Amino acid sequence: MFSIYGMTGQVFSGTLEAMNRVYPLARARNTRGVAQEGDEIGVENMATPLQREAVRAYRRMLPDDLERGPLIHAAQIMSHPVTVLNQKNAVADAWRVFQRCGIHQAPVLDDAHRLIGMVNERDLLTVIDIDGEHVLENLQRRVSDVMTSPVVASVPVTDIRRIAAAMLEGGLSAVPIVNESEIIVGIVSRTDVLRAVMTDPPLSLWR
Repeated sequence: MFSIYGMTGQVFSGTLEAMNRVYPLARARNTRGVAQEGDEIGVENMATPLQREAVRAYRRMLPDDLERGPLIHAAQIMSHPVTVLNQKNAVADAWRVFQRCGIHQAPVLDDAHRLIGMVNERDLLTVIDIDGEHVLENLQRRVSDVMTSPVVASVPVTDIRRIAAAMLEGGLSAVPIVNESEIIVGIVSRTDVLRAVMTDPPLSLWR
């Protein structure tokens, strides 16, 4: 189950298929999506006929009854607790939080602690210059000025294949995980999905 949250609150709740049909995902600003990172394995994106034939040959040799692997839920791989930012935080302060916590993106909340967006390192670097840990130039911008909104979120029991599909469709680098009270309980990044594939070999995202 997926939800979309914007400045006015939740604007959608439903399945991945319904979300794509009713509220098509726009690729997040300044991010290179999972689909783009993996374009080289798609037959239609191969540069030469030889490369395309190589992928077709690989697919033909896959067994028809390829084991898709165990069902893994977001709750099993998500990172938690989650570092969050307030929309009114100064961009310079947000950058310092990223550096201190070793994170690359964070959910953004409003004053009522509702999820309204996501911000990543690239967003912050559009309005600041840095030298090591020091901010050299600060345009006095707030997180709300550079964050991506609306934001796609999911529930803890969502199959990570569905989350990976949402990342592919929307060019998302991470998906916040919210409970039934719409409180953020974790976050699943592309790194979390890839780590799950690496540590649990039977899991297949190919098909």
